[in-house]
Amino acid sequence: MTITKDDVITALRDCYDPCCRDRGISVVDMGLIEDVTITGRRVDIEIVLTSGWCPSVSILHKMMKERVEQCDGVDSVEVQMVWDPAWTMERLSDSARAKLTLPMDELIPYREKRLAAQEGG
Repeated sequence: MTITKDDVITALRDCYDPCCRDRGISVVDMGLIEDVTITGRRVDIEIVLTSGWCPSVSILHKMMKERVEQCDGVDSVEVQMVWDPAWTMERLSDSARAKLTLPMDELIPYREKRLAAQEGG
């Protein structure tokens, strides 16, 4: 079986940055995948990070490597971080953007309560 770029992207949809796992936002929807190159049975994945100080780098690297290695037609996987281009919020998928939007209608009562307490105190 020959692995395709679409197969790799589908597999990577099972990988989550620990900061976004609870919201169901994969590394694909976060826009972390810069490129996927397939040479025979070898897969090279280039990812960008949301921050140069991302504490999850080793977790992401291991998770993506292990997940893609499970695919039929793959013998080896290399995951590399790239710094150009830089990650920006424009890389988020529409579904990720919606999941990261604050529910202002739910938060406004908390804000009003805090403001009222400040005025009374």
